[in-house]
Amino acid sequence: MSLSLDWKGDLTFVNSAGSPAIHLESSTPGVSSPMHVLAYAAMACMGMDLVHILQKGRHDLKGLTVHFDGERAADYPKRYTAMHLRFEVTGDVPEDAVERALTLSHEKYCSVSNSIRADIEFKTSFTVTK
Repeated sequence: MSLSLDWKGDLTFVNSAGSPAIHLESSTPGVSSPMHVLAYAAMACMGMDLVHILQKGRHDLKGLTVHFDGERAADYPKRYTAMHLRFEVTGDVPEDAVERALTLSHEKYCSVSNSIRADIEFKTSFTVTK
C-alpha cells in the first residue's frame, strides 16, 4: 500500500488526489486529528469484522454502534495507553456470537488493532438489544 499526504500550511494535511478526501489537523475543533483517525480506524475495522462474522453466521443483526474511550500519556509522544471499544449490537444476536466475533476480530482479522502496540490496554465490551 502506498499513500501520501500534502501539507497545506499550519498543521494541516490533506491526502492526495485520487482518494476519498481526508482532512487532518492538529487540534482544530470539528476536524479530525491523527489520533482521532487512529481511533476511528480501529472502530471501523473491528466493526466491519463484527458485521461480516455475524452476518456470515446468519444472525439477525439490525444495527451496530461503536463507541471509543481512550487514555493518552501525559508526556510526549502522548500515545494511547488504553483503548476501550464498546459495541452496541441491535438484533436477535446471541451474546456468545458477539463475544466470538470480537475475539476473532481482535486476535486474527483486524489489521488496525493488530498494528497497535501490544503494551497498551485494549478492551472491548458489548451490549445486545433485541
